[in-house]
Amino acid sequence: MSAPMASAARGVTRVLVLADAPVLRRGLISMINETAGMQSVGTPGELRRGLTLVETARPDAVVVEMGAGRAATLNVVRDLRRRFPRVAIVALATSEDPAVVNEAIAAGVRGYLMLNTSPTLLGWAVLAVRAGRTVVDPQIRRVEPSATPVGKPLTPEVPLTRRESDVLDELLQGQSNRQIGRNLFISEDTVKSHVKAILRKLGARDRAHAVSLVLSSRSSGTCTCGAHGLTAPAPAEV
Repeated sequence: MSAPMASAARGVTRVLVLADAPVLRRGLISMINETAGMQSVGTPGELRRGLTLVETARPDAVVVEMGAGRAATLNVVRDLRRRFPRVAIVALATSEDPAVVNEAIAAGVRGYLMLNTSPTLLGWAVLAVRAGRTVVDPQIRRVEPSATPVGKPLTPEVPLTRRESDVLDELLQGQSNRQIGRNLFISEDTVKSHVKAILRKLGARDRAHAVSLVLSSRSSGTCTCGAHGLTAPAPAEV
């Protein structure tokens, strides 16, 4: 059952929610359906029914709750990874312990976010994981030797231009170069030029690093990248 999911050609990412609490399921479904390019699919349900629900819904990504029953959740994740290796798995957790993060990643989680994450970060994480990246919530101080510490002021020597800020806003929503071009009415080559300029000015290694830097700086109130007008969309406007 590891065949590519059918939605890729349509540009819509199909997401299945697995969480034990009905209130949390409803909230996550709302966040997903209000995020451009994403759609909640299947019958959201409890973690123990994960394999059956994924078999039926055929999603591109699964968002799982990882709360108190961490061991049981990771067993489900391992089963999902084995049976459906091409399905992106993003966990919403309560623990910031680096050991727990590493355990989840070893089990097959590729996106680890805190339960209080924003719709913007959740949407971006799903898309980044689908693209083959591993994402860890910027709230978690899991600093690697070459990583920028959370909360470090983001102050490029040359501020972003208005157009670069527009492109950055699109990046924060996980949009592809092609979709950014359509949204801003510019060519894909122009988008690529702006992205290169953004990475250079922010000192970012790649798009994912740039997004992480901006989100981390915004959360700590230290972002002076020249794009202060950009704010994470409210749930109803994503």
